Amino acid sequence: MRRPLLHIIVVVLAAICACQAAIAQEYRFDVGPAIGMAGYLGDLNESNLFKHPGIAGGGIFRYVHNSRWAFKGNLLYTRLSGDSRDVQNKFLTVEPIKFTSNVVDVSASVEFNFLHFGIGPRYKNYKRISPYMTLGVGLITSFGKGFHGVAFTLPMGVGLKYKLKERLNLGFEFTMRKDFGDAIDGLTDLRGIKHGFAKNTDWHAFAVFTLTYEFSKRCVKCHYVE
Repeated sequence: MRRPLLHIIVVVLAAICACQAAIAQEYRFDVGPAIGMAGYLGDLNESNLFKHPGIAGGGIFRYVHNSRWAFKGNLLYTRLSGDSRDVQNKFLTVEPIKFTSNVVDVSASVEFNFLHFGIGPRYKNYKRISPYMTLGVGLITSFGKGFHGVAFTLPMGVGLKYKLKERLNLGFEFTMRKDFGDAIDGLTDLRGIKHGFAKNTDWHAFAVFTLTYEFSKRCVKCHYVE
């Protein structure tokens, strides 16, 4: 009787240890800086997104729901510019038009990892690297010489995450933002054609690298994850 009982105790202890090891790698949040470049498409730039790139910087905060899904908040700043001499099409005015705009971008998005992102036991099939896609909603506010604008945005994009260590992640993300307004360049109807709210042609984009640190361990109870 002693040997079967000993086997049962060993199996139970191993299961508990394995369970604790499985969730010891899982944290609920990560946060860190983002840095890269930004671009603009609109009335004064219709084809080359990064013709006048701006340096972008800010931070991200992410809630990690599980190895596939996460919810993220972004706060980014950049400085964008445009020049009518870069556009072949003619406007109503013959004088060159320029703008320089300071842009603050706030957004909330959902992320879907194509692979189970993380470090953990082999049976969970975690991967230290995973591509992902993201979609969200946002708001930009911008100011330049003689104008100030606010507009809603629709961010969408793709990215790649790599786990450097258990709690340290390196990432790269490219997102396009559909702007529902002329907040970036402050220009509208340059050809005498009125655009409605839904038909505004302005876009802006971010290509940023991120470095995030995970914190706040999940509950370490077997068969239970917060």
